[in-house]
Amino acid sequence: MNMENVKNAYSAGPSQGSTGASASGPSGRSYTCDGPAAAVLDDRGAVLRWTKTAEDLTGFRAEEVCGRPAQQLVADLPDDLRDATEMPASGRVRLWHQCGDTVDVTFRTTKVGSAEFLVLAAPTHHVADHEQGAALLRALSAQDRITIAVHDTDLSTVQTNATAGLLDGRPVQPGARLSDVLCAKDAENLEAVLRQVLETGAPVIRRNQQVSWRHDPARQQALSLSAFRLEDARGHPTEVAALYMDNADQMRARRNLDLAREVAEQVGGSLDVVRTAQDLADVLAPAFGDLAAVDLAYSVFGGEEPSQQLGGGAMGNAALAPATAGWPAGITRGDPVPPLPDHPLVRSFRHGETVVFGLDDFIDMVSDPQLVEYLVPKDAHSVMVAPLHARGLTLGAITAWRCGRSDPFTEDEADLMRQIASRGALAIDNARRYTREHRAAVALQQRLLPPATTDTPAAETTGVYLPAGDGAEIRGDWYDAIALPSLRLALVAGDVIGHGMLATATMGRLRAAIQTLADLELEPDEVLARIADLVQRLVAEAPPDHHDVIGATCLYAIYDPVTQRCAIASAGHLPPVLVRPDGTAEVVGISPGPPLAIGGLPYETTVIDLEPGSVLALCTNGLIERSDRDIDQGLRCLTDALAASCHPDRALDETGRALLANLTDQTPRDDAALLLARTRAIPAKDTARWEIPADPAAVCKARAWATRQLATWGLEDLLFTTELIVSELVTNAIRYGRQPAELRLIRHDVLVCEVTDSSGTQPRLRRAATTDEGGRGLFLVAQLGQRWGCRHGQNRKTIWSEQLIECPR
Repeated sequence: MNMENVKNAYSAGPSQGSTGASASGPSGRSYTCDGPAAAVLDDRGAVLRWTKTAEDLTGFRAEEVCGRPAQQLVADLPDDLRDATEMPASGRVRLWHQCGDTVDVTFRTTKVGSAEFLVLAAPTHHVADHEQGAALLRALSAQDRITIAVHDTDLSTVQTNATAGLLDGRPVQPGARLSDVLCAKDAENLEAVLRQVLETGAPVIRRNQQVSWRHDPARQQALSLSAFRLEDARGHPTEVAALYMDNADQMRARRNLDLAREVAEQVGGSLDVVRTAQDLADVLAPAFGDLAAVDLAYSVFGGEEPSQQLGGGAMGNAALAPATAGWPAGITRGDPVPPLPDHPLVRSFRHGETVVFGLDDFIDMVSDPQLVEYLVPKDAHSVMVAPLHARGLTLGAITAWRCGRSDPFTEDEADLMRQIASRGALAIDNARRYTREHRAAVALQQRLLPPATTDTPAAETTGVYLPAGDGAEIRGDWYDAIALPSLRLALVAGDVIGHGMLATATMGRLRAAIQTLADLELEPDEVLARIADLVQRLVAEAPPDHHDVIGATCLYAIYDPVTQRCAIASAGHLPPVLVRPDGTAEVVGISPGPPLAIGGLPYETTVIDLEPGSVLALCTNGLIERSDRDIDQGLRCLTDALAASCHPDRALDETGRALLANLTDQTPRDDAALLLARTRAIPAKDTARWEIPADPAAVCKARAWATRQLATWGLEDLLFTTELIVSELVTNAIRYGRQPAELRLIRHDVLVCEVTDSSGTQPRLRRAATTDEGGRGLFLVAQLGQRWGCRHGQNRKTIWSEQLIECPR
């Protein structure tokens, strides 16, 4: 028998890329053979034939071995082989090497004739590696989610564990190319990776990619590709081995993590309930479901708490994603949610559980064909509903639909939906609570602000107000127009430090205090001094950590339409801008005092003359401050804008809205308040003045003078009461006051009677006893007139009385 034929017949040598087997003797020397060594023995164990690989393994040539017993080649022959009477089928021995070392080999024997045996031997460690590799290959090949394929240099499949005709989870079949199984684009991408491995030799480990099947493009699968190059003995690339692993679970877990992260990042950034609901729906569709809707209790939209039990009709749709596409034609955002019949799954939802319906189960539960047509999207096959539960309140529900070829919802995904719903519910509840507090602050501020427009004998006024952040932040800016006695008018603009309810409450207290002080008819500097004292008390009452956030600036002005003069004082506030009737505008030069939080310093009053038809503009910082300009530049912009827009034939409210739109940012960082006052004058013919001499007989003369003046004005019906009022006031001026003194009458919708003297004594209304000879004068004045009062100026006081003219001119 030819030795080469024996070798060829029985050896299963390594593949083309193998570098051969090697063994090491005790000396550490390596002995290499190309394939398993082969020899033929007779039935007595003598060597008949000896192959080249046997010579490579042992170093002995055929002429040195043939005819000799094989046992002479074995070192330390095991007892079981020494006593054997038959040729053993397999075993492990140590063979002598020609150099004196030994080689550990594993052998197998096969009877090839009537009295001959073929012995195949290989280094033991090589056999062990081969068996382990084969076991590993078998284990990998048996995995459902792992496909092993060997591609040649043209990327055609040489070997694969994919069975013919099986494509689910198997990317290729033997003899096929990737493009025969995958969509063209996906096959091209994978082949580019494999070609790079062939060219560079750098392996690819766990490259994730979504692929679509050629026979079913709508169906996608997540694969993880690992690939490495196979080489021949010379290191030339021959093939590329690829492992295609089903990565669906890992991709699903990663998708869930990404979705949870998106919910955390995207939901809750807005404090608007509807915006927050829409953000939640946008995150869910299409990442989690093809369609998503968020329904909320109607009370939640307004910031209120929902009822304990959500019933049908108690909820309305707050968000849809996508906004229109895919939904039934009748569903739009804001629609009420129709009631659903009693059902175990519906009851589970009401108890806080996330429920999953198949399409058939959902249709059976609804049982109303029209309601099914209204609720179920086209091609839908699975729906999941999760309650939005936060802080013990059920705010609404999330509904997610899957349609077409999407996989149905699973119970594992229900756990994810519960987590998403929990986070989304907290975000919506935060927005709800903010909405409630914001509305309360807005309502409080609106109640505290005066009417937008007033119309008095002194001036026509209009006020406009723009909250910071498009209404998101309520602060403490305010304006006021207060009608004073003797037809005068007080104009106020103020700005409280801080924002929110604290600033609004502080603003309300300051405005109320200013109105009270205005009724006392104090001068502007005196009003600000007393308000500064009040702010100091507020600071003392506040907690220590709030001391730095309590304070305000204020501008207070009093306009007298009789004298056409305006007295102005400022507590750290912006100066007013004056627009004269001829259209020229200028910033009024005043001497501002310290802000109201800083006490102990005086304020100064500035007096200016105003022509009838002049416009006085009072504003807060928010109107003129912007990121691209400072206060001085802002005042110049306001002055120019007023000059351009304040026309006598243009309504003040229209001018105010235009100024707010042109001067402020789209979403201002600070409140903006503006008060415009177009002044008027009382004609000289409607006023009369008479100097009071220091003579008791002047009382009679004053009554006669007043009678003649009322007759001239056609107010004969007020003669009797006016004579009594003039008599009492002039008597008090002569008796208790100091010269000079004067009597003044003013006619408008009321008749004003004023007596001014140079005394600072405060008159006091009292009830006289029966036996008292005096003390009834002011009591009579109070009874005869509609109202009366006293104001003090520098080195003088004025007592006044007003009577209503029933038919004013």
